[in-house]
Amino acid sequence: MSKPNPFIAIPQERKLYESKYFFIINDNYPVAPGHKLIISKRETLDFFSLTPEEKAELTVLIEKAKELVLQEYAPEGFNIGMNCGATAGQTVMHFHCHLIPRYTGDMDDPRGGVRHCVEGKGYY
Repeated sequence: MSKPNPFIAIPQERKLYESKYFFIINDNYPVAPGHKLIISKRETLDFFSLTPEEKAELTVLIEKAKELVLQEYAPEGFNIGMNCGATAGQTVMHFHCHLIPRYTGDMDDPRGGVRHCVEGKGYY
């Protein structure tokens, strides 16, 4: 039996912004202050299953999510992340993109960034 999709029942009041294909919410389990999720309205698995129109709009929504973060926080950088498939760490099988603000000192050594998703490969 598959897990229920938590993105289907997100109440309207949690949505910070909505476009034709996506909506933005605050992440329920933020890894940094201001962590946002961009979620597809259509039930679709991952980035590779988005239509060309959805992919084009996603870029606009990433910028919008950044604007929303900057209204409340002053990060020095951002990570943009999409886990595509269970092996890549995807736990909710519905497209979503993480916008994670980064702050000086939030890690001892942030070099390598997303390369740390495979143990021992982040440092080069």
